Amino acid sequence: MFNLFNKRKEEPPQDVKTVRELLLTAIKQELQKLEGGEGKQIKGLALLIACLPAEQYMYESAVYFEDEARFKNEIQRIIDDFAIDLPENWTMQINFVDELPADAIKLSRINAALYIKTPEHVVVTKSKTAYIRTLNGESEKKEYKITASDGKINIGREHKVQVSDGFFRINHIAFPDGSTNEANKFISRQHAHIEWDSNTGTFLLFADEGGIPPRNKVRMRSVGDHTPVKLNVAELGHVLQEGDQIILGELAVLEFSYIEVNNN
Repeated sequence: MFNLFNKRKEEPPQDVKTVRELLLTAIKQELQKLEGGEGKQIKGLALLIACLPAEQYMYESAVYFEDEARFKNEIQRIIDDFAIDLPENWTMQINFVDELPADAIKLSRINAALYIKTPEHVVVTKSKTAYIRTLNGESEKKEYKITASDGKINIGREHKVQVSDGFFRINHIAFPDGSTNEANKFISRQHAHIEWDSNTGTFLLFADEGGIPPRNKVRMRSVGDHTPVKLNVAELGHVLQEGDQIILGELAVLEFSYIEVNNN
C-alpha cells in the first residue's frame, strides 16, 4: 500500500550537537543569499529561539549561551566561506522567546527565526533581555544588561542614596556623584526606573520623583519618531523600543537596545 498519509511531524532534535548543526545549517542557507559582498549593509544578526522550557538547557548549550562569541565565531566561518563581507563590528544577539515574531525569517527544521539587521531594519522583538548603554555622561558601566526578572531597575546619581522618605535606594544604573563629567550634575538621586510589563511583553520607562519638573527632566526619543516625549507623570510608563534614547536632566543620554555591544 502506498504510504500517502504518513506525514508525521519531524521529531525535535534530541541532543546539543544536532541542535547546533540545524541552527548553523539554516543560518548558512539564509546567508548564502548574500554571497558576493552584499552583506556590507548588515549591522548584525539576531537569533530568536522558541523551545520548550525543558529543552532550553540543550539550546543554550548549542549556542554557547554563556559565551556567545563562540557561536558568533561559528557563523563568522560561514561568512568567510561564502564571501558575504559583513562589517568587522557586526553584532550577534541570541534571545529565547515564547513565540517567534511573524516578521522574522523562520529557519528550516528547527523552531527558531532570524533577523538580519540593516540600517533600515530595526530588530523589534518582545525579548525579555535588553541592554542600556550610556552615550553621554559617566555611569558605573558603559553597558547594563537588564532582564524581565530584574523587577524595578532604578536609574539615578550614586549607587546607594538616602531619599526624601529617609529610606535608602539602590540605583542599578548609577552615575557617580564625584564624576567631573558635566552631564552627571543634572541627574537626580531618584531620577527614573525601568520595569518589565508582562501584559505587553515590553520594557517600560517611568520618571521618578527627581525626574519630574520642576526638578530634573526625563525625555525619550524613538528612532522612528524624532519628536522628544517628556515624562511628566510618575505613574505613566512609556514603552521602550530598539534604539530609543533616554535623556536624563540636560545632558546624560542612555540608549535602549536588544543588541549587546559589550563596551564595558
